[in-house]
Amino acid sequence: MEFRYLGNSGLKISSVTYGNWLTHGSQIENDVATRCVHAALEAGITTFDTADVYANTVAEQVLGDALAGQRRESLEIFTKVYFPTGPKGPNDTGLSRKHIMESINSSLKRLGTDYVDLYQAHRFDYETPLEETMQAFADVVRQGKALYIGVSEWTAEQIRAGHALAQDLGIQLISNQPQYNMLWRVIEPEVVPASEELGVSQIVWSPIAQGVLTGKYLPGRPLPEGSRATDEEAGKFIQRYMEEDVLTAVQKLKPIAEDHGLTLAQLAIAWVLQNPNVASALVGASRPEQIASNVAAAGVTLDSSTMSAIDAVISHLAQDDPALTTSPEQRLT
Repeated sequence: MEFRYLGNSGLKISSVTYGNWLTHGSQIENDVATRCVHAALEAGITTFDTADVYANTVAEQVLGDALAGQRRESLEIFTKVYFPTGPKGPNDTGLSRKHIMESINSSLKRLGTDYVDLYQAHRFDYETPLEETMQAFADVVRQGKALYIGVSEWTAEQIRAGHALAQDLGIQLISNQPQYNMLWRVIEPEVVPASEELGVSQIVWSPIAQGVLTGKYLPGRPLPEGSRATDEEAGKFIQRYMEEDVLTAVQKLKPIAEDHGLTLAQLAIAWVLQNPNVASALVGASRPEQIASNVAAAGVTLDSSTMSAIDAVISHLAQDDPALTTSPEQRLT
């Protein structure tokens, strides 16, 4: 396992992070989730990412149970706040002081820990003054309930504003968690340059494009039974990639992966890790054996000719419009 600093801080995290979105508390049974977490630990992963909204709080509980008994100081545990949880009342969502302070307390109970290493704003809240949000985060840090602050899917302008307020308040905003892969590059034009300037790292989700970059979806063929594309909830996130030209291009990446002794999934994870602003790639698992395969991408170096060969195959199909980084305009209630 490779370890990288997260932003301009002294915190090191594993370059592959285990995330439990769409799996724990929903797609897989709890005993399988526990085996996946233990497989991640055995593979050298020390960083675990979740959110209160995943499976409407159940995912945090499952992760906390799976990590019980581990040395807390040897782990980096991340969670998030923004989306509605519980009965979804008017104050059960957003980044108000009320929701943040109540959410961190509930998350810590479910995770079975006194603090999280990173507490992240899951989206930008247009309805709450940013000053209120950052003051609440500062208080969470000063209370010892979080060590660092991060955001997720914020634009470059929003990251700049949040970072400036964090500095004024004497806390560290050190990360952004965006979607990023060979087919979704919207952070490259604006978010990455701003983040590099500010000392903010990316912890990227969907590095294998919801499974499309594994090559298991074949052009002109039926969807594999039990795959994410057939799942009503998860399938919503994969549809943007399920085009014939995209699926055809992915198959053309196979010789490049094979030349490096990699699977397509490993090539995809290694690709995002070549970006120096990326501290870690988030991976999930529905089976323990998937973990070791994904971790094999850590520390892989793809030279410039390989990166160019990948771009020649697939970059013309990639989305790179920074305007596609968005947060909900109105809170969900």
